[in-house]
Amino acid sequence: MKKRCFWVSDDPIYIKYHDEEWGIPVHDDYKHFEFIVLESAQAGLSWITILKKRENYKKAYENFDFKKVALYDSQKIDMLLKDEGIVRNRKKIEASINNAKAFIKIREEFGTFDKYIWSFSNGEVVKSNFKSYHEIPTKTKLSDDISKDLKKRGFKFIGTTIIYSYLQAVGIVEDHEADCFKKV
Repeated sequence: MKKRCFWVSDDPIYIKYHDEEWGIPVHDDYKHFEFIVLESAQAGLSWITILKKRENYKKAYENFDFKKVALYDSQKIDMLLKDEGIVRNRKKIEASINNAKAFIKIREEFGTFDKYIWSFSNGEVVKSNFKSYHEIPTKTKLSDDISKDLKKRGFKFIGTTIIYSYLQAVGIVEDHEADCFKKV
């Protein structure tokens, strides 16, 4: 049996996410936007809740097309608030639309969001060496700096803890536990 990080339950969705996505470097802007939406939606909830709603989010957010999401209006917000397949929180939904607009502005400035976000780590994966999940932080100076910069650029629902989870998800930070089979 493969040894996985402590947080992975026996839920097949969690196992698949851990084994096939978590901590693997992302360089696709649509994937970056997906994780920004999902991590922001997760605030105050469990990650498994969001993973179980992921396919519904994909439909509701048109495959996380930030260009389309940036154009969502009050009518679309009302539709999303009625969608039982996603987290129906007005502030989170409005933040996702706002963040799509800010995301586009970063792309205009840097060429891609990927270039922007990876510049914080000089294009390198930040590798940890934690033996136990107890040692893994919920935020770091890196997540503080990115959160602060994103907020300055107009992002909402993007605190340092959300950003740290995002950095782990997109592989900028590699936090697999020392005895996890995915540890590099």
